[in-house]
Amino acid sequence: MSFTSTLKNEIINIEGTELEDISELSAILNLIGSKDEKIKLVTESVSVAKRVFNLIKKKYKKNCKITVRKGYSFNKKYTYILEVDDKDDLIENELGINFENKQLVPASFVVADEETKKAYLRGVFLSVGSLSDPKKSSYHLEFVLLNKDYAEFIMELLNSFNLNSKLIAREKKYMVYIKEAERISDFLKVVGAGGGLFYFEDIRIYRDHKNMTNRLNNCEQANVDKTIEASDKQIEDIEIIKEIGVFDALDDKLKIVANYRLKYPDASLTELGDIISYETSTKISKSGVYHRMKKLQELAQKIRR
Repeated sequence: MSFTSTLKNEIINIEGTELEDISELSAILNLIGSKDEKIKLVTESVSVAKRVFNLIKKKYKKNCKITVRKGYSFNKKYTYILEVDDKDDLIENELGINFENKQLVPASFVVADEETKKAYLRGVFLSVGSLSDPKKSSYHLEFVLLNKDYAEFIMELLNSFNLNSKLIAREKKYMVYIKEAERISDFLKVVGAGGGLFYFEDIRIYRDHKNMTNRLNNCEQANVDKTIEASDKQIEDIEIIKEIGVFDALDDKLKIVANYRLKYPDASLTELGDIISYETSTKISKSGVYHRMKKLQELAQKIRR
């Protein structure tokens, strides 16, 4: 079962108030419902079909029927068709939708307060929402919609909870999406998916820790490489000074640093300073080692010229 399916299975078990049920139903039927003689909903999710079935029976006491069909495509997924008798248009009117014009912005009473907005977003996610498994890929929550005005409405609804959603056009459709991990966590809180939130956060914390460890390791390796490269150049300078025969004429402080560099080629300047301080009982800092190395480098450059 996909992560999205797991979330939907969790969401359908949320008990809402009567107004919240209306908002959730309004979103679902606006997105994947239609009407000829009967209201019809077609979905590949048995959970969504059962959710709508139960909400309609609970609220409207209408006759409902679910038919199961096996698809003819390569994956042969089952399709669930829900049919509802609504000759008096009661459901359509109460939900503030219009089946003749799908995915229009619903009536304002459907999203009148924070709780009904949350319920509406639950319905949108159950109908057309998809969230990638954080274990397998980058963080990505999306809703694919047909109508630009409706897509903008969904984006604004999400952003009323500070979720920083974005909208792009894609193949005559519109995708509202969220890519920031923290905002996706906030969305799971908004729709009440507590179990999915804990799973998502566990994976996010693990990935963030792993990425931080990798960055630190890369940084440490880069510093090691830099130290070795600098050390090689310093040793090369010292060897040139020795070859020309002026090493013994150097100041004692320069000779000490030069000899310890040859003895400890892999040590950083800080480590070299600590070693010299310990073995000679003469305190020298990283800055002191650096300035003496700089003098040796300048002398080597003069010799080369």
